[in-house]
Amino acid sequence: MIVKPLASSWDLSPLLNSDLDLNLPALQEEVAGAYHQFITQWKGRTDYLEQPGILAEALIQYAELERNFGVSGTFGYYFSLRSAQDQDNALIKAQVGKLTEFSTKLSNELQFFELRLATILPVNQQVFLDLPAILPYQNWLKRLFSQAKYVLSEREERILNLKYPSSQGNWKKLTAALLSAEQRILPLADGSKETVPFAQISKLASDQNKAVRDAACQAFNEILAKHLKVAEAELNALLGDKKVTDELRGYQQADSARHIQDDISTDVVTAMITAVSSRFDISKRYYRLKADLLGVQSLAYHERSLEYGGATRQYSYTEALALVRRAFTKLDPQFVEILDRLVAHGQIDVYPHVGKQNGAFCSSNLISQPTYILLNHTDQLGDVLTLAHELGHAINNELMREQQNALTFSTSLATAEVASTFMEDFVIQELLIDADDQLQLSLQMLRLDRDISTIFRQVAIYRFEQELHTKFRANGYVSKEEIGQLFLTHMAAYMGDAVSLDAGSENWWTYIGHIRTYFYVYSYAFGELISKSLQAMVRANPHTIITVKKFLSAGTSTSPEETFTSLGIDISNPDFWQSGVDEITERLNQVEQLYKKVKTK
Repeated sequence: MIVKPLASSWDLSPLLNSDLDLNLPALQEEVAGAYHQFITQWKGRTDYLEQPGILAEALIQYAELERNFGVSGTFGYYFSLRSAQDQDNALIKAQVGKLTEFSTKLSNELQFFELRLATILPVNQQVFLDLPAILPYQNWLKRLFSQAKYVLSEREERILNLKYPSSQGNWKKLTAALLSAEQRILPLADGSKETVPFAQISKLASDQNKAVRDAACQAFNEILAKHLKVAEAELNALLGDKKVTDELRGYQQADSARHIQDDISTDVVTAMITAVSSRFDISKRYYRLKADLLGVQSLAYHERSLEYGGATRQYSYTEALALVRRAFTKLDPQFVEILDRLVAHGQIDVYPHVGKQNGAFCSSNLISQPTYILLNHTDQLGDVLTLAHELGHAINNELMREQQNALTFSTSLATAEVASTFMEDFVIQELLIDADDQLQLSLQMLRLDRDISTIFRQVAIYRFEQELHTKFRANGYVSKEEIGQLFLTHMAAYMGDAVSLDAGSENWWTYIGHIRTYFYVYSYAFGELISKSLQAMVRANPHTIITVKKFLSAGTSTSPEETFTSLGIDISNPDFWQSGVDEITERLNQVEQLYKKVKTK
């Protein structure tokens, strides 16, 4: 049965009734009261740092506080989601500002607890970790111990928390908000013209119609150029703040904090980055094949994601849901149940509009709060895969919700993209059913395009980030021209001469939000390569989906390396990453052979 979508925008009523909900002051008072009760009980004590039984009592209460309230209750989650829907709304901006101040104040008052736990002497740490009552929180506590040497005094941590909105948070929002407010009148494929919001302009830059995509690219470049000076100032402010914070904490290199936060070894990440970047010949070969397929000498930069062949097929949101649902039905009935529930309860915001955040995301705040998905669906084939991708995150969240406590209800960034890319590939497999050679070629090219973008492009961006931070730390400032040249250098490194880095493409770093989150992008390549192992396992034996679900339920109850070891995957072995890259090579070989077959017909 095809599920009819009941809504195309979020139902946020489980969080708050409206932007002007009169219950907001009472809800804030409830959250503050719960926090102050915990603080009053534990701040003046040190016995929980010495007696494991008392620590267990404190941790249980701390986990309940996180389960029920977080530092901003339901209202903080509500306004963070509303700000994604309507980035230009002054009322929402004001509420976000006030609530950020509210939650920062509570965080500062509560931070003593984790900071003091981190000071437990190493000689006593294992005694605490082995206590049966603490086992549910063992890895959470272990991660806290591993981060102890980078933690500052309570007073210094308080200062860093207080300065975060002005030194990072507001800067991060600035360029994104300016871009999202832009719109342009653009030609469409049917010959009409329409006012198009920024989020949709970027998609039209890959439209099948050359006149449409070229006009969209020109508009996109003009918008980026308009805000380039602001983006330069913003990014340098973020680079400077990162440098100061790293020096204060004692991190040895710019990406160290990311790896420690993600509970992953730098050596493991480096092995993955090295394995992929040493095989950029694969991505260059792919783009040469794509240019040949499209009958051009080289692709313009904005055409690198242009879909080949069957991309003219449109998929309404209803059709996309039905297709994804079929794929999930073959994997596991619980996946279908989660999808149906999200649709029925208005947890997916579907279409682009002026002021809405670009791209897509899946958000899950507290273990006691609903999951929400944001899309910008424009009926393209790629939107079907985006839906599958974000639903993968949602399934991950819902399975964790069943098995984890409030402190382990999260994923390490290192593993966060495994579920999403896993689901994407099985949806592509569904599309391949009964496809003739031409459609198979189109779909396999689409799959390769996602692989190249997810693995090779993200590694190139990671290397761009590394060099950007290094250059800033050496020179104290990086101009927009220098940033642009660095960006072009790393884009050319993975794409080769089959993609022309035409005028304007040097500014496309401006809208990449993830470089403002510092080295986030490695997780896409990391997750994709691991996902391929899990896919191969399930294709060989469908019953092993049970093992995959165990991984998806694990949260942060164990480290990524421990989690994958239990699945028989050694991510510390460089050969593992190379085998994933080799699989892309084999797929590329198959597509080239299929292309030759189609050409001879």
